[in-house]
Amino acid sequence: MATEKTFEIPEQIRTFAEKSVEQAKKAVDDFINATHDAVAKVEASSTSVQTGALDLNKKVLALAEQNLTNAFEHAQKLIKAKDPQELLTLQGEFLKAQAASFGEQFRQIGDAAAKTVADITEKAIKG
Repeated sequence: MATEKTFEIPEQIRTFAEKSVEQAKKAVDDFINATHDAVAKVEASSTSVQTGALDLNKKVLALAEQNLTNAFEHAQKLIKAKDPQELLTLQGEFLKAQAASFGEQFRQIGDAAAKTVADITEKAIKG
């Protein structure tokens, strides 16, 4: 009778990995909050022409924040995987979801950039 080998991450390594992911997530969250604060300060002192660029920057920042959230959620799932097959399945699902998400994000950024250029051009023409 063949003995089935199980894939098990030692508890100390699992705990260390979980804490590392939590600390990295907190650092990224703090960075994102500081970036939001900086954008808000720039926004308060911007001219009307800069508004479109700020909107585009906010869109890109929001998308980057979502991507980071997705990555941290994925890391948490990977840490809890019970075997290599589950790791591969989780990774495949994540890559598929991210590929679809990136396509939509590129479309959103392109639309926002086109709108920004159109608004700036219109304001420049009007004087």
